[in-house]
Amino acid sequence: MTKEHPSEEEAASHSRRMFLRVTSAGVGLAFSGVAVGQAQSFELGGAVAGWQGRAPSSIEGETNPTLQLQTGQQYAITWENVDGQPHNIAILDANGEELERTEIITEQGATQTLEFTATEEMAEYYCEVHPSSMRGQIQLAGQQQQQPTQQEEPQLIPEGPSIGLQQVAGAPLQQPIGFTYANEDANRRFIVDQNGQIYVHGPDGLQDEPFLDIQEKLYYLTETRGGFERPEDSTFDERGLLGLAFHPDFQNNRKFYIRYSAPPRTQELAGPPNREGIPEEPDHTFVLAEYRATQDLSKANPDSERILLEIPEPQFNHNAGDIAFGPDGFLYVTVGDGGGADDTYSGHVDDWYRRNEGGNGQDITQNLQGSILRINVDTRENNRPYGVPDDNPLVGNTGFPEQWAWGFRNPWRMSFNDGRLFAADVGQSLFEEVDIVEKGGNYGWNVKEGTSCFNAQNSAQPFDQCPDRTPQNVRGGEPLIDPIIEYPHTYQGQSVGISVTGGYVYQGNTLSSLQGGYVFGDYSQSFEEPRGQLWIARPSEQGNKTTTPGEGTPTQTGAGTTPGEGTPATTTNGTTKTNQTTTEDGGQPQSQETPWSMEELVVEGSQNGEINRFVLAFGRDQNGELYVLGSNTGGVRGNGFVYKIVPPGEGESISTPTQTTTEGTTTQTGTAAETGTETTTTTGTGNETG
Repeated sequence: MTKEHPSEEEAASHSRRMFLRVTSAGVGLAFSGVAVGQAQSFELGGAVAGWQGRAPSSIEGETNPTLQLQTGQQYAITWENVDGQPHNIAILDANGEELERTEIITEQGATQTLEFTATEEMAEYYCEVHPSSMRGQIQLAGQQQQQPTQQEEPQLIPEGPSIGLQQVAGAPLQQPIGFTYANEDANRRFIVDQNGQIYVHGPDGLQDEPFLDIQEKLYYLTETRGGFERPEDSTFDERGLLGLAFHPDFQNNRKFYIRYSAPPRTQELAGPPNREGIPEEPDHTFVLAEYRATQDLSKANPDSERILLEIPEPQFNHNAGDIAFGPDGFLYVTVGDGGGADDTYSGHVDDWYRRNEGGNGQDITQNLQGSILRINVDTRENNRPYGVPDDNPLVGNTGFPEQWAWGFRNPWRMSFNDGRLFAADVGQSLFEEVDIVEKGGNYGWNVKEGTSCFNAQNSAQPFDQCPDRTPQNVRGGEPLIDPIIEYPHTYQGQSVGISVTGGYVYQGNTLSSLQGGYVFGDYSQSFEEPRGQLWIARPSEQGNKTTTPGEGTPTQTGAGTTPGEGTPATTTNGTTKTNQTTTEDGGQPQSQETPWSMEELVVEGSQNGEINRFVLAFGRDQNGELYVLGSNTGGVRGNGFVYKIVPPGEGESISTPTQTTTEGTTTQTGTAAETGTETTTTTGTGNETG
């Protein structure tokens, strides 16, 4: 759909925090140039960022243009696949039901034509794979144009505490994706740039020389090998330096650990043997490595690398990458599911859930994808350069003993608080989620996206029913655990977010309004503009309890009703769902934790109350204070920022967003209204979802 970009003054009064009621204003539309009985053609370019109008001249240059039709008239929509990503075109009625559609194609430059006769039911057109960003309106002759009026509707995510943002680091950062500290006497923090550098941030700011630079080891920004290709001029990438964790005894042993993307290899891999699910031609190699700092701890010794684990990755995306030491002293490692849109590309293995092809998250025997690992870096055993804790859930059982939990798609950032592990898992097309990760937990992918029943053949149309646990012969019928936080990509036609960014529970002393809340966010409301979201979530004291089938109460997190009851499930924030979850073996699903409530953090000093940056990651310092990491550019080469979250009145002015285009010019994007966006590609932050 076409969105007008308001001026800064209009944006201030038409904040995204106010959902506008669309009312009839009695403005008619002219349909000149369309003769009755004569077919009319529309020409579009199809890309993840949106449909681009080409012809007729009335829609040329528009993104997601409104198509004006006459009932009974014949039309043809011809579109070209511009970016080589999986796309199709479909026409919907007002209830979201498909009336016409084409097959999904992936070849860049390929074209399709959809021929149809306009009917009064037609309301929208979209791409099934990217339903949020590639979506436009259909306007029928005789219908009145709709105008917004400023009447407030109930908000999906209400306004919460106000905060300030104080910039503590900038250049030479480009895509900062990690912020941590070591258990040492020094007053410093470490900032990870996806491009391969680790910088030291001290009392005087960012040091000029990196603590470590491994850029020459990285394998990215080159042609992908797994079949999921990108345009040649694209600068987004999910590979790079993706994780950093310091050994709890760093002060004495000087050890720290990094996660990065190396050139592809399939032989003599570090880690567990007998991995049958390794792709024959991987895109790159997941590397987990140990390094040591110099004797004075001032910088890393680049020659001290010891590789602990290598995983051949089938695609360039869904790499996860975060690593962290838990309070138990063991290293936790996130592993994405292998990538590819809808996760059905090469590199995905079969599992117990045959309704959806691929996914990797439900398999624990053929590869390590789609899981969180837990290893002991202080020992070596069983031909591994690390040890496996004896209490890991698969020790002595079927599966790789390194795995602590599974059923993940692309866990982008995790953190510990009081022994609880929080992990944000990026969704495909409709929902984002945050989980509390438990030993041996199965978090549902690709049976579910959030609490919705995922459909790999058409990710925008979830199945009505799906299992709520594995079959009895698969690990005893383990439950698929619902998230504590879930939100949709769109709500009442407005973009909410496209790719969740995990954060931290606030433990500092300067912001009492955040105390005990989980601070996190979303990459952006749009792939084209830096419109990141900042939120806080807390346990719901009076939240709706998840019920088991047969209790007769609609569930609030999709835990479901028994087949045939027809009771709709809803998300944690009230968006309607129709899918129900069932048990494979006829048993009852286990009770789930009550969903947490969300509030928007309002940025003081920003005209629209937003950060106006792509939100890449969060960080926490030695005092429990929080930081947000971002960029105003949509690629791995860009302008990075680190902001400290401070009390209102102590922050600085946050400018409206700017972006550098591929031609190198700067575009002022202002505070444009939301544009419905899709989670199938991102821009080089590692939290891409396609």
